[in-house]
Amino acid sequence: MSLPRPLLPAAYRLDLRDTVGSTNDEAKALARDGAEAGTVVAALEQTAGRGRRGRSWSSPRGNLYASLILRPACSAEHAAQLGFVAAIAVGEALSELAEGRAAVAYKWPNDVLTGSRKIAGILLESETGRDDRLAFLVLGVGVNLASAPSETEFPATSFAAEGWPPPTAQTALAALLRHFEIWAARWQQQGFGPVREAWRACAFALGGQIRARLETATLHGRFVDIDQQGALLLEIGGELRRISAGDVFPAH
Repeated sequence: MSLPRPLLPAAYRLDLRDTVGSTNDEAKALARDGAEAGTVVAALEQTAGRGRRGRSWSSPRGNLYASLILRPACSAEHAAQLGFVAAIAVGEALSELAEGRAAVAYKWPNDVLTGSRKIAGILLESETGRDDRLAFLVLGVGVNLASAPSETEFPATSFAAEGWPPPTAQTALAALLRHFEIWAARWQQQGFGPVREAWRACAFALGGQIRARLETATLHGRFVDIDQQGALLLEIGGELRRISAGDVFPAH
């Protein structure tokens, strides 16, 4: 590898690659073969990176691409709360690495913004076993450090574009996992409450008008809150709609 291996918290084991199709795909293959929770697949470059709903994720060298294998003893629905845990960990790591210059916001469900532009995305993929219990969860994270794509539906940015010296991907990964370890332990010990409050404190467009794009429709309404499971609560014409999956955009 052309870059030094980062010093990670003891709970994590790094599988560092040069180029892969997708770190999530590599991590899922390892998980199916019995890789332990805490295994992290990271790559300097992805040739088939993807975001939520199969969208392409531009993956040139200089940014962070990593996927973490987790095996929480809970349902897949409950484990989805780890997306909020990861968003907070990414936000805190970015603030640390940018030395407090990053005004971080969390866009439901799994994006991290700064200056109203996307700087990081999170992709959760899980599989269940024969008994329908959660076999594993792979938590993929992409952070724009050196560059950001220019033609995206939601505007993107990077450390470099914001004028902050970009850290190496290894430095960013180490910071991310330090913060994730803290918040994952808090989630396990205290439940979703503390995670929800921390996420809400920096939520993008909370209380404002948004567009929520679902599989079959786009809804316009006021982003009231997230509930105790992490679903979005959207007020439309005086009625409250609970949304468990979708994408959020500004109202205009």
